[in-house]
Amino acid sequence: MSAGSTAIPVATPQVRPGDETAPITLQMAPRRRGKPPRHFADLTAEERVAAVETLGVKGFRAKQLATHYFAHFTANPADWTDIPAASRDALASDLFPPLLRATRTLTADKGTTVKTLWHLYDETRMESVLMRYPKRSTLCISSQVGCGMACPFCATGQMGFTRNLSTAEMLEQVRYAMLSLDRGEIPGGPARLNNLVFMGMGEGLINYKSMLAAIRTLVAEPPNGFGMSARHITVSTVGLVPGINKLADEGLPLTLALSLHAPDDDLRSELVPINTRYNVDEALDAAYNYFRATKRRVSIEYALIKDMNDHAWRADLLGSKLNKRGRGWVHVNPIPLNPTPGSIWTASDRDVEDEFVARLRAHGIPTTIRDTRGSDIDGACGQLAAEEEDPA
Repeated sequence: MSAGSTAIPVATPQVRPGDETAPITLQMAPRRRGKPPRHFADLTAEERVAAVETLGVKGFRAKQLATHYFAHFTANPADWTDIPAASRDALASDLFPPLLRATRTLTADKGTTVKTLWHLYDETRMESVLMRYPKRSTLCISSQVGCGMACPFCATGQMGFTRNLSTAEMLEQVRYAMLSLDRGEIPGGPARLNNLVFMGMGEGLINYKSMLAAIRTLVAEPPNGFGMSARHITVSTVGLVPGINKLADEGLPLTLALSLHAPDDDLRSELVPINTRYNVDEALDAAYNYFRATKRRVSIEYALIKDMNDHAWRADLLGSKLNKRGRGWVHVNPIPLNPTPGSIWTASDRDVEDEFVARLRAHGIPTTIRDTRGSDIDGACGQLAAEEEDPA
């Protein structure tokens, strides 16, 4: 860390026994948790048939319901005109409990960026962001309520961890976005959702089982899923090495995004406390092994923070470490920091940002500044939820 930088308190990592992939969480005060009710989207195709038959309805109706949900993006029994009217209410009540309720929506970029604050069944809160571009659309979804990784520059990290989202709570974020695009509610006319990123609230590799179930449903063809391409789905992580290794063995050509934010352990341990358990080299080794297993180029996410991690020598160090592992396996996305309220940090100056990028490119590292859509609508995930929780 450069002279004069502010020291950042670091939480103590701890293993929570029984969690998926032996993930790491951080010490925090316990908060209210809940288990969402069972939803149609939580179930496999076989389980859907059994659930329908348990209600006294013919098993083939499960495929009809799946077509409505995954192909037409509707969970409204009024739309189920091919289902006997006498069965619709029971099916809706038992299999389609309301999980998400939009309580605040902000737009930017002439309506093509939409950030939604969702209240869940237990009144906890999380966010998603839909971004439409001229030739594609991208949805950023959450995998947890809050986050236990405690990164001090991140709004979600400062909220602490409340609970994991269920598979259906993740898929419902997707369905609402697909329905909005399909209906032409986003400027530009009707469209399809092209890309999905697990870069919202939470660390997806801690909620591994539910996240992976959501991904497998996302890529399954209708009527068993949404029919998305796995190559257009990105999973972001702060560097949970066991989870990265496990994901590499799933046989899915997903894109891995490693939130690095510093190439040296001293600084990264302050910015990303989990680094005290899995250090920079271990995280980069796991990312490189992911590339070797999947043949999918890894993204390195790097939030540029003024006078903290934006030094030219750090760009050189990062470039050297990436090239040490090979060529052509990685792409770096420097991200101008979107400051959270009360933060002591801000985005790097433009000339410093340009120099950082130039240094990486001089090492032959493909580097692209991340589009910072939504900065004027509290675009960083967690900002709306934190603002509602603590309006002062």
